[in-house]
Amino acid sequence: MSEKPVLAKLIDTTTCIGCKACEVACQEWNDQEFTISGLGGDYQTQPDVTHNFWNLIKFNEESDDDQMSWLMAKYQCMHCADPGCLKACPAPGAIVVLDNGIVDFNQDNCIGCGYCITGCPFDIPRLNPQTNKVYKCTLCSDRTEVGLQPACIKACPTSCLTFGTRSELLQKAEDRSQELQDDGIKTAGVYNPIGVGGTNVLYVLAHADRPEAYGLPKDPKIPWAVWFWKSPLKWFGNLILIGGILGTFVHYLRYGPKNYQDEND
Repeated sequence: MSEKPVLAKLIDTTTCIGCKACEVACQEWNDQEFTISGLGGDYQTQPDVTHNFWNLIKFNEESDDDQMSWLMAKYQCMHCADPGCLKACPAPGAIVVLDNGIVDFNQDNCIGCGYCITGCPFDIPRLNPQTNKVYKCTLCSDRTEVGLQPACIKACPTSCLTFGTRSELLQKAEDRSQELQDDGIKTAGVYNPIGVGGTNVLYVLAHADRPEAYGLPKDPKIPWAVWFWKSPLKWFGNLILIGGILGTFVHYLRYGPKNYQDEND
């Protein structure tokens, strides 16, 4: 049986109009209420993603020669090839990487420790304080499993969102970046950070030299504490445990069982 192709989402920020159709589609498909909260004088729906709001258009204002512009970017789980959330999670089966590359959460196995939140360099997973379970964008794994597009992509009116195989979309992103460079936008490029092994959510940015202007980390990497805890420290702890067991066994072989004499005898 042939392997399933890795699926991905491409976001061309140069054609995003900030209509928020993707936000509404995400909320409707996942049966979550659409709310507007924490307005801070701009058009962004809310300050950040939450446990019940997984897909947010960030309106990043920028001034240049007294001209204000928006660097808008759709923000959600990046579905990393090397997901920090999975590396940090201590609960087997709570976070899984599907055959098509989607990083999905299984709330039935989630223990609510929140380690996945600290392990994500994009600061995406969110804990529901009522259920003590963690949630994030699933790239509509229930839809893609039956051959449908994610809800957000289906709703986009400008085709700035594209869904398909990762290899095809990566080539499309490179072609679009080259087109923008040929049109005079020399800083155009693809956001596909290698610090997490690449992502299955790709961006075309007009200012790829400074992704932080779009609310994206410049060089995301899995926190060193997660690597240290799950690799050297874990193995060191196992060695100590095994050493204790072996020491007890050698002591038994050398000295035999400990005999206790009753004082009344």
